[in-house]
Amino acid sequence: MTQGQKIAILHYAGPPGLGGVEVTIDHHARLLAAAGHHPRIVVGTGAVGSSEVEVVINPLFGSRGVEIEQVNHQLAAGEVSQAYVALYERTLAALASALQGCDVVLVHNVLTLHKNLALTAALHQLHNSGVIGRLVAWCHDFAWQDPLYIPELHPGTPWDLLRQAWDGVRYVVVSHDRRQQLADLLGIPPAQIAVVPPGVDLPAFFKLEPDTQLLIQQHNLLAAEPLLLLPARITRRKNIEQAIAIVGALGRLGLNPRLVITGSPGPHNPTNAAYLAELQALQQHSGATEAILFLFASYTDEQGHPRPVSDAMMADLYHLADGLLFPSRAEGFGIPIIEAGLTGIPIFCSDIAPFHETAGAAALYFDPYGDATPIAERIAAALHADTRYSLRRRVRLAYTWEAIYQHHIAPLFAGAV
Repeated sequence: MTQGQKIAILHYAGPPGLGGVEVTIDHHARLLAAAGHHPRIVVGTGAVGSSEVEVVINPLFGSRGVEIEQVNHQLAAGEVSQAYVALYERTLAALASALQGCDVVLVHNVLTLHKNLALTAALHQLHNSGVIGRLVAWCHDFAWQDPLYIPELHPGTPWDLLRQAWDGVRYVVVSHDRRQQLADLLGIPPAQIAVVPPGVDLPAFFKLEPDTQLLIQQHNLLAAEPLLLLPARITRRKNIEQAIAIVGALGRLGLNPRLVITGSPGPHNPTNAAYLAELQALQQHSGATEAILFLFASYTDEQGHPRPVSDAMMADLYHLADGLLFPSRAEGFGIPIIEAGLTGIPIFCSDIAPFHETAGAAALYFDPYGDATPIAERIAAALHADTRYSLRRRVRLAYTWEAIYQHHIAPLFAGAV
């Protein structure tokens, strides 16, 4: 997409709002602004939010209000009244002004829903006359296919605008099922309709700390397959060398694993520095060079000193992780086991009595002195058999708003899809 385009986003209502369309509009506008474009939200109701997003609010573009509701009542009875004509003419002038100078008009539902047919007709006229930018129609709901709405629709103008394919418009729906429905309604091939799903705001959903978000971006943690967590200080009894070997073996199985080790070298044993050196050498030898993230080396202050990992960041990492990898040779209890149980992630841990006491049958146990390759094979098999893990990873890769923008929205506006 050409940088710096002016992109209008048109709907009956804008953010803030509880509806899925309003949430989508909010994210689209923010993503477009972050990419260097100039979004303009054009709505009947809403509020001014970010200073980076222009907002035009005009009740003529809404779905409620005395005048619009009166016209809607007349149209539902099949009457194209003078009140409708007057509303259409006022809306036409207001909409032309609101969309002036925009390169693209991204419009939600107005082409297929009857909540304000004067707005639909005005947009159709402006589009046909070529005085507004290229039209991209996000179609969520289809009045002509909804049994609740069909009694309010009638043959002819303006109702037929909701079931006709407009020339030169790029249609978009949120799922393949919706694509087939819209193709049937408009009588066009499904291939002419793009599928762009809505997304999830992962940092907001998990309430991620700013430092966690930065860590994710710097180390591309969301691309891990799987993302494993080892919450432990770097001491020999934690058996971190086996965890590194397991991660290396997962890589050789064709996966793209990442292991986040949260602790720093233990301060009470002078041999821990030598142990860290052994781990770093093993990291190179095992093929897990890029797959191991020692937080004490990556999460530092301006002087390069390790920063303490807060409880909030630890909670973030548990929510993001695909599994706990905890190979300790000896523990008195093992708090990470119950933390993993609380967050519901798979537990891959050493076969020692304290872990059986807390995890019971919920963990995959392995010999803390065992060979890494068969352990990795068991872990990989367990993850592949877990449909929740497959969905979790797919959502993380394909359904965040950032991923949707990169994979769908930017190519759509560039005309590549």
